[in-house]
Amino acid sequence: MRGLLMTLRFKPALLAGISALSITSVYFTPSFAADTAVATADTQAAELDTVVVTARGKPRTVLDSAVPVDSFSESDIKASTFTDTNDILKTLVPSYTLAREPISDGATFVRPASLRGLPTDKTLFMVNSKRRHRSALVTIGGTGAQAPDAATIPASALKNVVVTRDGAGAQYGSDAIAGVIDFQLKDSPSGGSLTAQYGQFYLGDGEDVLLTGNLGLPIGEKGFINTTVEYTSQNQVNRGKQYCNVGIPNQSAGFCVTSYAAANPAYKALINDYVQKWGQPDAEATRAVVNAGYAFSDNLSIYGFANYSKSSAVEYFNYRPPVSNAVNATPIRLQDGATFQFSSIFPAGFTPMFGGDVTDYSMTGGVKGLTGYGLSYDLSARYGNNKIAYSIWDTVNPSMGPASPKKFYDGALVSTESSANADFAYDWDGLSFKTPVTINFGAEYRKEGYEIEPGDVPSYIAGTWAVPDPFKFCNATTRTPTAAGLALPATAGLNCANYLSTTADGFAGIDPVYNALAVGSNGFPGNTPLYSGKLTRDSYAGYLETSGNVTEEWFLDFAVRGEHFSDFGSTWNGKAATQYQLTPNFGLRGSVGTGFRAPTPGQAFTTNVSTRVENGAIIASGLFPATNPVAKFLGAKDLKPEKSTNLAIGFTATPIEGLSLTVDAYSIKIKDQFYATTPITVTPAIRTALVSASIPGADTIGQVQFFQNAFDSTTRGIDVVATYRMSWENGQSTNLSVSGNYNKFKIDKVFSTNFFDAEGVHDFENAAPRWRSVISATHQIDKFKAVGRLNIWGPYKNMFSVGNPIVQKWDPETFFDLEMSYQATDNYSVAIGARNLFANYPDPDKTGESATNGRIYRSDAIVDWQGGFWYARLSATF
Repeated sequence: MRGLLMTLRFKPALLAGISALSITSVYFTPSFAADTAVATADTQAAELDTVVVTARGKPRTVLDSAVPVDSFSESDIKASTFTDTNDILKTLVPSYTLAREPISDGATFVRPASLRGLPTDKTLFMVNSKRRHRSALVTIGGTGAQAPDAATIPASALKNVVVTRDGAGAQYGSDAIAGVIDFQLKDSPSGGSLTAQYGQFYLGDGEDVLLTGNLGLPIGEKGFINTTVEYTSQNQVNRGKQYCNVGIPNQSAGFCVTSYAAANPAYKALINDYVQKWGQPDAEATRAVVNAGYAFSDNLSIYGFANYSKSSAVEYFNYRPPVSNAVNATPIRLQDGATFQFSSIFPAGFTPMFGGDVTDYSMTGGVKGLTGYGLSYDLSARYGNNKIAYSIWDTVNPSMGPASPKKFYDGALVSTESSANADFAYDWDGLSFKTPVTINFGAEYRKEGYEIEPGDVPSYIAGTWAVPDPFKFCNATTRTPTAAGLALPATAGLNCANYLSTTADGFAGIDPVYNALAVGSNGFPGNTPLYSGKLTRDSYAGYLETSGNVTEEWFLDFAVRGEHFSDFGSTWNGKAATQYQLTPNFGLRGSVGTGFRAPTPGQAFTTNVSTRVENGAIIASGLFPATNPVAKFLGAKDLKPEKSTNLAIGFTATPIEGLSLTVDAYSIKIKDQFYATTPITVTPAIRTALVSASIPGADTIGQVQFFQNAFDSTTRGIDVVATYRMSWENGQSTNLSVSGNYNKFKIDKVFSTNFFDAEGVHDFENAAPRWRSVISATHQIDKFKAVGRLNIWGPYKNMFSVGNPIVQKWDPETFFDLEMSYQATDNYSVAIGARNLFANYPDPDKTGESATNGRIYRSDAIVDWQGGFWYARLSATF
């Protein structure tokens, strides 16, 4: 995989895509052309009253919905300047945030996101109004989120996206605490498009290619099949400096490549690049979507859709210097008595390269119709599967000594989900309401599974040198040579009396015979058979929702849902929402509801051992389930579901022609919120427990974490969305939009300060930007269109540690995006643009917590730190 990623030929691929666009125009004449991408002023004005259709209920406009809803059209999606669906959501929805974590194990491949400041797994993702399955990744540390990965859905397959920014657990079940995002797929029975895009960062790296095509075909006179295929590739970005840890807190001696190279010419000759890179990784992906449907009559139809995604990425792990590093600098004695250390194999040190292959596929099918009694029905079934396979190379299993391979398969994580749904709706005229009461009811059965597949044996095996003196050269009691030790040649220099690393035994240093080395592929030990296997659970749910207009002005919505999980018991949740139109131009709305989120099978089962940076120090860290013997030894309790209460109130207004405004305030209280404990330093007693539990690398793990219901929290915030559209007398048009989100996080109660310390509390409440705003303008002059977008992030703060409570504050940051496009013909359009046009960067890390290994910026920050990016795009429709 690495060879493929490192030799991607971006420009030839782009030329091939452009050639395909040219050939297409020969075979598809203008008579088959779809509507051009140039939007008219009339169309834009009509979007003020955009009708949104959520998974259930009657269609309503954005302005008269009882809860805040955003509806983004295909043209909105195309104008975002990004190609990744996650990045597009970040651009369109200010309360949706996304981090780029370049050295974060699986979080590099499946990027963690957030809606209204809450982790991704508290937002329900849907495709064509059907629940989306989860990714296999359980993020280590922090929230431990296991959520769907929006990136697996190609943006070019989307007709529109509907974002409900309100708790919806009573309607849709577990996970819908922060809101619901529904991806609606293209369903045209004719026409199509091809797009090729190429871009790179201003600094000349990070080449980015997109090739995508969409085709709609009829099935008879009453059916369709719409297919989208997308290919993307990205090259490595580096926004760090050369590795140098001298003078950084918690880095005792430190190592600096430049100064060491100046004093060691042989080392200098081996260093021809950055030994560790920080930024976007090498990555490529191929994705496809098929959406189909057929209507047998006005009252009976079938539908089906499927999605396949295959992506690969490679990230740099932390550099291991040739000296002052436990792997390279620790000598051991071989069977012949000679000494060996890995610096002889890695004279320039080594940087493990970590690869992730993500395979995701899903299938959904159903039948829907209307009975003669006015009862509509939708019967469906679905299956989803997500697998992340890990590999690591340019590293070793130190305990295997010189026999260690340098490439390992570390195993895989697999998440599966299947369900059967029966949904019904009926319009009832039994009340004296202005409109019939729409009654939605139904049931769901869902089966979720999580599997940990073991790695290859060398990735986890405890090799010969996992223990001191494996060949028994010395007597452990008398500290004198055994017969085997006496048989060694005198040139071996064996000194069994030198058994301490201090001078207390009368000698400086320690004889290599007493050294032991770490177990497992260094950087990411493979999954062991002991901690591999499957975990499944079943759940059953039923719901009832009623909605309707009591009067012309007053809308009411009530919902209740019961769910039973085979591993976490039962729950009932309810919701009430209302909207009242005080005047034709001003309406009030509000909602109250409860929610429920059961820990996922992955969160209850996952085990991970990896190298991490904690408070500036590089350390081997183990993350274990709450049921693991080590976690139990440290006081872990069995996990409980999270329970939430959502309150919201807001208004909608159209104060003047062309201007719409929505303002919504909310409060989300979560009891028993799920979080990873503060890292616990491994003591001799903990190490004994690790060894007893057969944990790989137990002798070298420096800290332990596990998931717990850590605290109760409250998130309060406000969303503001304003749009203004105007048409000029000369045929030009301008669309303006201002949207913003403000959040304040508060931990109400910490259950144990041993598990969640003051630094964790501070960073939970302050590490995310307090507010975010997006201001955009689109101006159209005949066939020319310009889109400008201002992205503004508010201030945020981070604490170093409890022992060193220094706090760094970041001021607001502003990025500006610009795109210019031209509709050359009815079929062709071209565009050039830039993201972060003025190449702004957030402030560097100044405390030293993150400024390790050549890192300059906080790599987990929500504010992007990759710099300016330009691109060019050619599109054709037919």
